[in-house]
Amino acid sequence: MPTLTLRNTKLEDIDALVRLQREVYPNIPAWQNDRVAHQIELFPEGQLAAFYDNRLVGCASSLVIKWDEWAEAHTWNEITAAGTFDTHDPNGYTLYGAEVFVSPRLRGQRLGHALYAARRQVCKALNLRRVIACGRLPGYHTVADQMSVELYARKVLWGDITDPVLSFQLREGFRYCGIMKNYLADDLQSHGNAALIVWLNPDYDASRPTALGLAHDAAKEMST
Repeated sequence: MPTLTLRNTKLEDIDALVRLQREVYPNIPAWQNDRVAHQIELFPEGQLAAFYDNRLVGCASSLVIKWDEWAEAHTWNEITAAGTFDTHDPNGYTLYGAEVFVSPRLRGQRLGHALYAARRQVCKALNLRRVIACGRLPGYHTVADQMSVELYARKVLWGDITDPVLSFQLREGFRYCGIMKNYLADDLQSHGNAALIVWLNPDYDASRPTALGLAHDAAKEMST
């Protein structure tokens, strides 16, 4: 039987990753290879790839930020520095989920769950306070002429509507925090909107520094 494996994304995975992203989001510009390489260079622990019998079938990309700098409003381009992750801050306490996608041919095989679980494990291993993301609302375009995006999200919370992304994220233990307008202008299905969601790390220890912060401070000392 095919086996699912997850590991950190490597440079040799980039071509397959970009091809898969184009397949999943044919109407949204795909990442450039050099930007994915830069993501791996900046924060290798946060870049995850899923494989089914050695074939890349999913991806989860993250960076660390100081959430207070972005909490009011932001776009995907702003918070990820246009996908370069130059906004990554090793002294932050928030793991920000920039992207998750899985092969359309393997939907329903719990690949998304495996990637979300792996991301939560990264958060725990680094002693970060939370995972925050802005998720697409791909079902909204079907009812956009009938209700506001805020009402749509509430109806998903109430169970009146099932959204392919937000309903899944709620099942994964995330809390809905509101709508980010104009988050991804190219996302026509969501009308540019995204649902702001958070997962709180139950193992977070405020008395300890984060693993990234420790490594960053150690590197600074060695360079002086």
